[in-house]
Amino acid sequence: MSDFAGMDELLKDFLMEAGELLAQVDNKLVELEKRPDDRELLNDIFRGFHTIKGGAGFLNVDNMVTLCHRTENLFDKLRNGELALSLELMDIIMAATATVRDMFDVLAQSVQPQAADPGLLASLDAALAGKLSGGQAKAAAAESAPTLTVVPAAAAEPTVADINWDALHAALTGGSPTPAATPAPVQEVAPTPFPTAAAAPAAAQDLPTPGRSAGGNPPPQSLQKETTIRIDTARLDQVLNLSGEIGLTKNRIANLKSQILHGKTDPETLKSLDLAVSQLDLLVSDLQNAVMKTRMQPIGRLFQKYPRLARDLARQLGKDVELVLSGEETELDKTMIEDLNDPLVHLVRNAVDHGIETAEERAAANKSSKALVTLSASQVGDHIFIEIADDGRGMRPDIIRQKAVEKGIVDAETANSLDDRQALQLIFLPGFSTKDQISNVSGRGVGMDVVKTNITRLNGKIDVVSVPGQGSTFTISLPLTLAILPVLVVRLNDQSFAVPLSLVREIIPIKASELQRVSGRATMVVRDEVLPVRSLSRMIGWEAKRPPAYGVLMQAADSTFVLAVDGFVGRDDVVIKPLADIKPKGIAGATLSGDGSIVLVLDMEELLSNVQADTPSSLFAQAA
Repeated sequence: MSDFAGMDELLKDFLMEAGELLAQVDNKLVELEKRPDDRELLNDIFRGFHTIKGGAGFLNVDNMVTLCHRTENLFDKLRNGELALSLELMDIIMAATATVRDMFDVLAQSVQPQAADPGLLASLDAALAGKLSGGQAKAAAAESAPTLTVVPAAAAEPTVADINWDALHAALTGGSPTPAATPAPVQEVAPTPFPTAAAAPAAAQDLPTPGRSAGGNPPPQSLQKETTIRIDTARLDQVLNLSGEIGLTKNRIANLKSQILHGKTDPETLKSLDLAVSQLDLLVSDLQNAVMKTRMQPIGRLFQKYPRLARDLARQLGKDVELVLSGEETELDKTMIEDLNDPLVHLVRNAVDHGIETAEERAAANKSSKALVTLSASQVGDHIFIEIADDGRGMRPDIIRQKAVEKGIVDAETANSLDDRQALQLIFLPGFSTKDQISNVSGRGVGMDVVKTNITRLNGKIDVVSVPGQGSTFTISLPLTLAILPVLVVRLNDQSFAVPLSLVREIIPIKASELQRVSGRATMVVRDEVLPVRSLSRMIGWEAKRPPAYGVLMQAADSTFVLAVDGFVGRDDVVIKPLADIKPKGIAGATLSGDGSIVLVLDMEELLSNVQADTPSSLFAQAA
């Protein structure tokens, strides 16, 4: 039986509020090191910790109360001037708050935490008595590095040909299995450049679907996965008001429908119906946006964890590092915020460990003794950009090439063919590390490749810019939300497929006379650029019924290519539903079009991972 039987809701509320309070206390402690005489800051820290102790006492978590009481007494003596803040004393306090956080993790399992380490309690008592020794301070263990996890790819996957279309249509409509609606005829549209919103280069992306990871398996679930969200009541009021207006408009449409069915088809009635339908369309769009806003949370709730992380690691490495935060008010989908934690932990740790030089190296380079790491967030259009920058040693492309060859990641010929920007991308390959010695912080060649994998799972991309001697900047680009995906709907063999709009540059016609064979591959010249042409039918394993008529100019990762299709329908915003029983290779999920036909959403990263080259003859071979 749980140690907190009947108190589940109280325990959940305590952990949520106390966890936020502890994060604030940690950040204020980092600030306190810079301003040790700031009495107002000390009072804020004391009040926050006092509140945590009070909640623990209410839940009868005696071991936490014991630890909190000693630490609170230290804060009290500091704010009253009875003790002076020192690095040794701060190490003890930080060790105490870290232990409290560990106790939170145990409480999340509805289990009473064990007593704090006797050595830590003895150090707290010695500090209270003014008898703290350096040895006791050093005994306070630093927090261990969080670990990233990657979901292994599925061993074998079915193809599009294995889809049970009737069952899929029933699942998408919520009804019993019935024949899928007949696809609408291909609409011939004149080839024109696509809207500028889709023109920006994007990395190869794994389309997000609920409960699905990059390899097609469900993502690993944390035992303490947060399933609740705090929402401003004003946003809920907006949803409620819009729901009421939609109900009134629905009643109006039902009334007009009844009139028309009874023969009232005069122009005034039809005009009223048209106005009501237009109003409903507008209200549904507003409701969709309002509901999406309820999922948005300020990214500052995630950022607040990192000043403490950077401080502890800097102390462990003997470096003087300040983490500067900006853009904390930027909002992002809550599910993405949770999944961003591990990648950002690694990037912040790498900035402090790899990026920032030792004190001796900074002095020799005439740099300030205090190093800066900046973590910022901003919104540009429908994307969020997160930057992690440092003013450290930077990265040398020649050294990266050399290390990649030494570790057998790439051969010498390939390494020498890479320009400096491409050489920097080698750090994201599995097994890459520039560390010659393994430590508990880094050097095992695990980290940056997993960071990129996890960012890709969020339909995002990561890039790096580095100047030797000046520092490095990692930039993460993410969509605002994973719930709705902007897509371009294309047609192949009378079936609709959707490709991520962020990968699309434009749509162009394809003619057999314009195709050329280069190194055995079909290519075509687009504005003086020779691009490979890849057939969608070949990628998904379908036999083409007719030669392709159009090409979708796409950019994925560092490669640009032309996706050959029969035709296209246009742009749409879709809510992807996963294929629960069968996940065909290269298909991220499915949705329904306006006419009720099934649209399969393509997983371009998976399709491109093992695509075979097309030849001009294979592209334009007529179907039997």
